Amino acid sequence: MTRAPLIDGHGRAIGDVRISVTDRCNFRCQYCMPAEGLPWLERSEVLTFEEITRLVTLLGQMGVHDVRLTGGEPLVRRAFPRLAGMLAALPDVKDLAVTTNGFLLERDAAALVAAGVQRFNVSIDSLQQDRFYAMTRRDALPQVLRGLEALSAFPQAHPIKVNAVAIRGFTEEEILPFARFAREYPYEVRFIEFMPLDADRTWTRESVLTGEEIRAAIHEHFPLEEAPRAPSATARVFHFADGRGQIGFINPVSEPFCGDCNRIRITAEGSLRTCLFSLNETDLRGPLRAGASDDELERLIRDAVWRKELKHHAGQPGFIQPPRTMSAIGG
Repeated sequence: MTRAPLIDGHGRAIGDVRISVTDRCNFRCQYCMPAEGLPWLERSEVLTFEEITRLVTLLGQMGVHDVRLTGGEPLVRRAFPRLAGMLAALPDVKDLAVTTNGFLLERDAAALVAAGVQRFNVSIDSLQQDRFYAMTRRDALPQVLRGLEALSAFPQAHPIKVNAVAIRGFTEEEILPFARFAREYPYEVRFIEFMPLDADRTWTRESVLTGEEIRAAIHEHFPLEEAPRAPSATARVFHFADGRGQIGFINPVSEPFCGDCNRIRITAEGSLRTCLFSLNETDLRGPLRAGASDDELERLIRDAVWRKELKHHAGQPGFIQPPRTMSAIGG
């Protein structure tokens, strides 16, 4: 079945949905979660695999063909590869991706690739074990790197992206090691500007190490050439001038890319968010479990998406940080 395209009130066609499959995580990253963790949702509050599949099916009929599964940490969700397989089998899912901290990749890489996951983003904020521990509060870098290596053995999983959050006072020491990493291994390293979604609410505009600062630091040692930016792409991608790899920059604070944003998000308990920084959500789980028809769900989704924010205003005067942290929204 085909339905009319999903369009927001600013004329943007929505083609990408990011779905949090759990709010739980085995890390406690400083930019995401407090050291003591957060209260977890009860299992009954989290969308079932069948409920997620129904929503993805409906969204696919409206032209939302790109699906990214996130958390918390998605690989801690029991039988997660089975969900990936259920979604990959849907005719309207053209691109299925996973964002993970990599801790369980050594265990699950083969199963996820076999299930049909086409793209992987692995979060690594430092290549030094002690600094990785300082940021994530987990001594897990060797295991994450083993998981990355296990994933890289599958040609169909490439290109693999390695994401590093850029925080002033921390990431400066990581810039050149990550540049060398991107040149020596078949991964695209992407620096993501620190966003005001931390649980400790310590974010300030001054704490953002901008993508342009990082690009300039790399270019001084390894000349870079910018690649064309695809419509709705979040990253500015640069090739190393000598052809040895590439590196990307996601700059939501210093260079917002809201104008052609085509993304929506669904939280682990089934709330639709039209922007990462939304202050309002639309409950889909309640109607789902109350027996709503697909047409009724479609109307709910369309009404919410019509009100999608024009831009997020992060870092600008008057900005209000969402009550949810990144881990509770879905990365």
